[in-house]
Amino acid sequence: MVKHVILWTLKSDINELEKLKVKQHIKMALEGLNGKISGLKEIKVILDPLPSSNADIMLDSLFENEASLKAYATHPSHVAVADKYV
Repeated sequence: MVKHVILWTLKSDINELEKLKVKQHIKMALEGLNGKISGLKEIKVILDPLPSSNADIMLDSLFENEASLKAYATHPSHVAVADKYV
């Protein structure tokens, strides 16, 4: 198994309401990939990271192996989400 974690910080010039909308769209889109990409075992987006973190969003995903992670990176469904939301 391979764990894949990414942290994002949104631009500071986005107001809080817009940040919330962006975060919710990213969560919905990325978690929507669950079951659609071979080798992707688990994917979750955390919108409330630890208080000590300066990140706004955390992606926590689990893959069968390194090859599955590499395939995910170029999978059309993932690329579409990344292009539109991230």
